[in-house]
Amino acid sequence: MNKRMKVGLIGGALLGLICVVGAFIRSGFTASPDFVFALWYNRVIIGLVVGAPWVSTVKSKALLRGALLGLMVSFAFYSSTGFSDPISFIAGIVYGVILEIWLSRA
Repeated sequence: MNKRMKVGLIGGALLGLICVVGAFIRSGFTASPDFVFALWYNRVIIGLVVGAPWVSTVKSKALLRGALLGLMVSFAFYSSTGFSDPISFIAGIVYGVILEIWLSRA
């Protein structure tokens, strides 16, 4: 496993914690443990795919790649909730971009 992937996984896990806190607050602290784990795990998967050893490219294309990967992975979670959590879906797209920015500095 290369450094980019390790940093991506750690970043996904950390962003997942932020997302879980947001989900708890939005749900009035009633979100089920299954939902919370699935949301956190989804963010770890975003970290994995964004952190994969991609071919180097210009920053604008890398940011677009992060957004598209975040969209695709988040859509899996979003559709599994019956399309009931659009905030988490949008956050996944943003997290893909954040991870690309972070990985470009690592």
